[in-house]
Amino acid sequence: MSPHSTARRVLRATRATALATALATALATALVAPLAALPLVAVPLLAQGARVTKTAATGAPNVQVVAHEADHRVDVTVDGKPFTSYLFPTNLPKQVLYPIVAANGTAITRGWPLEPRPGERVDHPHHIGMWFNHSDVNGLDFWNNSDAIPAAQKHKMGTIVHKAIRSTKSGAGEGVLEVDNEWQRPDGRPLLRETVRYVFHAGPDLRGIDRTSTLTALDTTVVFHDNKDGVLGLRVRRELEQPADKPEVFTDGSGRATPVPVLNNTGVTGQYWSAEGIRGDSVWSTRARWTALSGVVDGAPITVAIVDNPKNYNFPTYWHARGYGLFAANPWGAKDFTKGQKTDDFTLAPGKSVTFRHRVLILDGPTAADRVEQQFKDFSR
Repeated sequence: MSPHSTARRVLRATRATALATALATALATALVAPLAALPLVAVPLLAQGARVTKTAATGAPNVQVVAHEADHRVDVTVDGKPFTSYLFPTNLPKQVLYPIVAANGTAITRGWPLEPRPGERVDHPHHIGMWFNHSDVNGLDFWNNSDAIPAAQKHKMGTIVHKAIRSTKSGAGEGVLEVDNEWQRPDGRPLLRETVRYVFHAGPDLRGIDRTSTLTALDTTVVFHDNKDGVLGLRVRRELEQPADKPEVFTDGSGRATPVPVLNNTGVTGQYWSAEGIRGDSVWSTRARWTALSGVVDGAPITVAIVDNPKNYNFPTYWHARGYGLFAANPWGAKDFTKGQKTDDFTLAPGKSVTFRHRVLILDGPTAADRVEQQFKDFSR
C-alpha cells in the first residue's frame, strides 16, 4: 500500500470521527441553549495575548484535541467542526497537519496528493498540508523525501519518525498537542530528537496554530547546511496561488528539476504581502517578521499568515514564498536568497538544542496589516 493510500485511509477515519463529534455537539448545544443569553466578556485566548470574545460560561469555541493512535492521527475540531488533523502514518516520511480549515469551513491547504481536487497542481508530492523539516542536515534531505523518490536515491533522504504523543488538552478557545519525533538517518539511527508543542486557537473569524519545536542533537554534531528548501512549510489550495502567465522549472539542492506549468487562472486570486510592504513574487528571498497571503475562495476573502518570533535563530526569517502555492519560512537559506552574498550553516554539538517558534493564522474576511502586526506583537511576548 502506498503512503498516500494509507494517508487517505486515515482521512476517511478522521471524517467519521468528526461527524460523530458534530452530532454530539449539536445535541449538547440544544441542551444548553438558554446559557447563550449570558453577557459577553473579552478574555485572553492565549498566554501570549491573542484575544477572542466569549461568554462567561460557554461562549468560547470548544477546541477538542483527540488522539486516535491506532489510526495514526490526532483530530482537532472546533465546536465539532474540523479544524485540522495531525497525521503520522508510519510510511509517510514526516508528520503533517492536514487539512487546515478556516473558521468559515474552507480548507486552505492543497488537496493533492491525498485528496485531489479538479484543476489543482500536481507538482512537488512532498508538499502536504503543513510540515517542518530541512533539505540538508548532515547531507541528508528531509524536505524532498516522498514516495516519488527512486529507490536508488533513498540513501540521500532523511525521515522524521513519530515516537509518542506526550499529551493532549482540550478547552475553551484553545487546545494543545505535544509530541516526540526523531529525525532519522536512512538506516534508522536517530540524528535528532524533536519535541513539538502545538497550540490550536479558535475565534469567530480566526484559526491559529502555534508550533514550538525543540531539536536536540544526539550522538554526533549536526549541521543544518544553508539551503533554500526549508523549514516551516505550507502548501495552499489553487485559489490562493498567485496567477501565473508562464511555465517555470524549480530545482532543489540535489539538482532535481520540477516543472510547474501554466494552468487556467480562473478563480486564482492569491497575493503575498509582507511586514516590509513587499508584495507578490518579490516577497521571495526577502526577510520579514511576518508574511501574509490573501485571496478569495468561493467568494469569501481569506488570509493565511506565518509569523516569525524574535527568539528564533536568524530572525527575521527569509521567505521561501512561491507563487505556485509553497509558503515557507526558512532561516537557513541565505546562500540562495542572497545569490551567494551570504552563507549560513548552523551547527549543533551533541546534546545541544535549538528551539523554533512560529504562529500560523487563518483569518476570514478582509485583513489589514495592523491585525497581523498585533498578532506578531502578542506572539513575541
